[in-house]
Amino acid sequence: MSNGNLVERIQSLKKERNAVLLVHNYQRGEVQDVGDFVGDSLGLSQEAARTDAGVIVFCGVHFMAETAKLLNPDKTVLVPDPNAGCPMANMLTVRELIEKKKEHPGAAVICYVNSTAAVKAESDICCTSANAPTIMASIPEDREIIFVPDKHLGRWAAEQLGRKNVILWDGFCPTHQRILPEEIDIRKEQHPGAPVVVHPECTEETLAAADHVGSTSGILKFCRQSDAKEFIIGTEIGILHRLRKENPGKTFYPVTEIANCPNMKLNTLQKLVWCLEDMAFAIDVPEDIADKARQTIEKMLERS
Repeated sequence: MSNGNLVERIQSLKKERNAVLLVHNYQRGEVQDVGDFVGDSLGLSQEAARTDAGVIVFCGVHFMAETAKLLNPDKTVLVPDPNAGCPMANMLTVRELIEKKKEHPGAAVICYVNSTAAVKAESDICCTSANAPTIMASIPEDREIIFVPDKHLGRWAAEQLGRKNVILWDGFCPTHQRILPEEIDIRKEQHPGAPVVVHPECTEETLAAADHVGSTSGILKFCRQSDAKEFIIGTEIGILHRLRKENPGKTFYPVTEIANCPNMKLNTLQKLVWCLEDMAFAIDVPEDIADKARQTIEKMLERS
């Protein structure tokens, strides 16, 4: 079946199932183009809460669909490919977090939204890459913080605040870890004057080589508002599709083409059709975990 026919089938099934398609910025371009909402994981879940659709199809990775389910417990949440997981989220288990909390009694646990619902349930508050410094600043300065699972985002947020009492879990995003300062130097030589915009999941050295650090929504906003005509982008390359689509008069170059998350790219138009036809694969979060995990997200929304 051609892409055009697949798109027609998806649109028909959406009406039949009363479904809304949420698509993350890192998805394939053709998948982004059929989305009802395209954005970051938390923003998409919030959009879902505002829709009348009874079925949410989340094109992203597993923790994102879990977050959508937490915020929309009465709706059916589906994923096109159940194997689309997040390596960073899988770098921390609940047992490991409990042990770390025992080592630092009284510490506040901030979990990045890129974590499982079970980890969220063992945390005090959640954060996103956009609001990590704000959430960290909401914790009293004399209280230790355990930041999980992304050491790069946690370090960057702590540096923004000059905060020293932050314990970082040794987790990271393999895709962002492949974005190197040496590659930035090469791109800057090729495109002098183009601002370098990178995601805070990148390494400390890569962040230091950038002109601007921002979440996916922050990168989109910076590039939209900037007078520059060329940009060097340091995040998962799926965002380039949206940047080019929304800024036709500007040119965007990836720091490296290998910043490509294979998990994000598992979702395809064909799998979307199968997902809607079969109403597969449904996300479910046990009620005891969901209640606690939801509280960490609600606390974040109150403070940001």
